[in-house]
Order: sequence, then C-alpha cells, then structure tokens
Amino acid sequence: MNVANNKTYLKNNRIRIFMTLIGVIVCAISVGIFKIAALGVDPFQSFMAGLDNLIPIKFGHLYVIVNAVLLLFSLLADRHYIGIATFINLFLLGYITQWTYDFLQTVIVNPNMITRILCLVVGIVIICIGSALYMTADLGVSTYDAVALIISNTWKKGKFQYVRIITDIICVILGCVLFILAGGAIKDIPTIAGVGTIITAFFMGPLIEFFNVKIARPLLKKQK
Repeated sequence: MNVANNKTYLKNNRIRIFMTLIGVIVCAISVGIFKIAALGVDPFQSFMAGLDNLIPIKFGHLYVIVNAVLLLFSLLADRHYIGIATFINLFLLGYITQWTYDFLQTVIVNPNMITRILCLVVGIVIICIGSALYMTADLGVSTYDAVALIISNTWKKGKFQYVRIITDIICVILGCVLFILAGGAIKDIPTIAGVGTIITAFFMGPLIEFFNVKIARPLLKKQK
C-alpha cells in the first residue's frame, strides 16, 4: 500500500470508527427514551428489561455481563462478525442507556400518554439514525446480532430473516417471563413488550434505509 492509499485508508477508517461511536451512543440514548415512554422496546431490550427487573444490579453492569456471555459464544462459534463496533456496543450502550434513563426521570416526571407517545416517536427516529451510522460503518455487529448471523450463515440453519424473527420472539417471551417472575404485573407487560416492540421489529427497516441514504452513506462517501 503506497503512502497516498495508506492515508486514504486511515482517514476512511477514522470516519468509520467515528460513525460507529456516534451510532452506538445515539442508539443507547434512544433506549433510555424508550424506557421513559414505557410502550415497549426492541426485542433484545425486552429481554434485558425483564432480566433487569429480576436481577438487582445496575443496568449498565448487567448489559456488559449478558453481552460478554454472547461475545464468548460468538468467539467460539465464528469470530468473523466481531469487530471494534462489537466492543464499543458492549462497553458503552448499557451505561449510556442507564444514564439517559436516570436523567430523563428527573426531567420527565410521571409522563402522560401524549408525552409517552412523543418519547416513543423520538426514540424510534433516533434509534434509526444511530443504526444507520453504526451499520454503514461496517466495523462489526452487536453480540446479539451475531447470534442470528452465526445460526444462519455459519451453521446454515435457515435464512437470516427467519432466524432473526425466532430469536426476537424468544427474547420477547423470555423478557415477559422474567418480568413476571420479578413480581411485575401482567397488565404492565406492554411497558417492555408493547407497541414500541412491534414497531421496532417490523417497521425500522425502511427508516434505517432512509437515514442510510440521506446521512450515513453520504458521510462515508464524502471522506473517500
């Protein structure tokens, strides 16, 4: 690699790392907003919410522990999907989510339904922006994303979209069961597995692609 190409490579890599970092931070903030909305979170966070209710440690610590277990699985099964983005997600997302949620609780006290719906809309928009930046940077995937990719691409156990639906359903079911075991009321289940869960599971794709086209890809292309 000559000097000019090397400089281009380093510059491009820096912007990818920057996009990954900002993407993960934005996604983490969005999860905190989802928690304030209490109208359901994405499937993996549904599982984490149920576990968080059951295990009495801070969410940030719990997120690192769970993802460390999933990381071990990925390293043993197929480390191809593990990259710098995986570790940024592992060590930052849980703590930033916890900080965001704790801060918003001091600002948005006992939110009414209109406020909760607004929080849900804001959360969906910014998680799609964060996801677009994080995914376009292409420096690895989260440990949870890696599970479906390994089952589908490495173990050849089905098409990715179907495997992902199954893992998402399992996460939601486990989250609800853990929530009940922790003493949560059945009527409160929609706070962790509700309309927000349905929207993130089925309708995030088009929004992420929109922000890919409008923000993420042009940002990456501009640096080449």
